[in-house]
Amino acid sequence: MASILPSTRRWFGTGLPYVPLDDCAGKLIVVEGTDGVGRSTQTALLREWLQIQGFSVVETGWTRSKLLGPLITEAKQGHSLNRLTFALMYAADFADRLENEIIPALRAGSIVLSDRYIYTAFARDTVRGVSPDYVRKLFGFALVPDLTFYLKIDIETLVPRVLRARRLNYWEAGVDLGLGWDLYDCFVKYQTRLLATYDDMEREFGFATLDARQPPDQIQKAMRREIEKRLFATRKRSHERDGRAGGDAAEGAGAAGAAAGDGAAPIA
Repeated sequence: MASILPSTRRWFGTGLPYVPLDDCAGKLIVVEGTDGVGRSTQTALLREWLQIQGFSVVETGWTRSKLLGPLITEAKQGHSLNRLTFALMYAADFADRLENEIIPALRAGSIVLSDRYIYTAFARDTVRGVSPDYVRKLFGFALVPDLTFYLKIDIETLVPRVLRARRLNYWEAGVDLGLGWDLYDCFVKYQTRLLATYDDMEREFGFATLDARQPPDQIQKAMRREIEKRLFATRKRSHERDGRAGGDAAEGAGAAGAAAGDGAAPIA
C-alpha cells in the first residue's frame, strides 16, 4: 500500500481560529466542474480505487449537510432566493460539512473526496452578480485542497450531454437571472458564463485540468496518475531521497522509510 506525503495544511482565508490544523494528516481531493461533466462518476471511481490501495476514504458533496441540505432544497422549490441569501445558505451548508465531516476525517488520516467545493460557490455567486471579493472572504474559513481536478468542457458539448441525461432544472439553467426567453436559452447563456468563470479560476487557483470530453476511463487514468505523482510517497521517490542523502546513508534510509510506504499500485 502507498503512503501519503505530509500536507502543508492552510486556510483559504482567515480560517477557524479555534481549529488547529497540525494534526490533519489526511488529504483533501476536490473534483470540480459545472453540471453534467461527470464529476460524480469520477469521484465514485476514485473512491473505489483509493480503497483498493488500502486508504480510508470519506466522500462529501455540495449541499449534503444533514443540517442545511434539506433546508436549501426546500428553499429552492419556491424559486424566491435572492443572490445573497443563495450565497449565505450554501456557505452555511459548507461550514457544517467542513467542521463535522471534512476536518474530522482529515484528522483521522483519511482521504476526503469532495464532489464540488468552494469553487462552485465562487462561480455561481459571481455569475449571479455577487462581488468575487465578497465571496472569497465569505469562504475564508475553508481549507485549501491538496489537489483540485477541474473537468473542463465547452458549451457545444455540454448542452446535448445534459439534455440527453435529464430535464433542465430551474437553478441549473439560471432562470432566476432572466438571461433568455425560455428554459433552454437561459441554460445555454448561464452555463456559458459559468464555464468562463471556471476558466478564470483555473488560472487563479492552479487546478489540475482534464478534458471532460474524453472517455471516462481515460479521465480516470489521468486523475490517478496525478494523485500518485503529487500525493503518494512511492518507492521511486524513496530511492531518489536515499540517493540525495549521500554519505549519511543511515539517516537517509531512516527518513525515506518514515515518509514512504510500500509503493502505489500501478494504474491499469
